[in-house]
Amino acid sequence: GILRQNSALFIFGFRTKIQKTTKKQQSAFLVSATMEFFQSAITSLQTLVVALGAGLGAWGVINLLEGYGNDNPGAKSQGIKQLMAGGGVCLIGTNLIPLLANLF
Repeated sequence: GILRQNSALFIFGFRTKIQKTTKKQQSAFLVSATMEFFQSAITSLQTLVVALGAGLGAWGVINLLEGYGNDNPGAKSQGIKQLMAGGGVCLIGTNLIPLLANLF
C-alpha cells in the first residue's frame, strides 16, 4: 500500500512537472514545427516551379528545332516564345520563391 501510494504521488508529481514544462515550451515547439513545414513547402514549391519552367523551355527547344527543320516560321516563333517563357519561370522559381520564406 505505501509503496503504491508513494509511486503514485511520484508519478503524479512528475507528470505535473512535465505538463508545466511542456505548456511553456508548446508555443515554441509549434512555431518551430510550423516554420519547418513552411520551409519544406517553400522548397517543394521552388522545385515544382523550376521543373515546370524547365519543361516549358524544353518544349520550346523542340518547337524551335521543328520550325528550323521544316522551315516553318510559325513554329520557330512559338518555340522561341516558349523557350523564353520557360527561362522566365525558372528564374521566378530560383529568385522569387525563396523570398517567400522571409515574409513571415
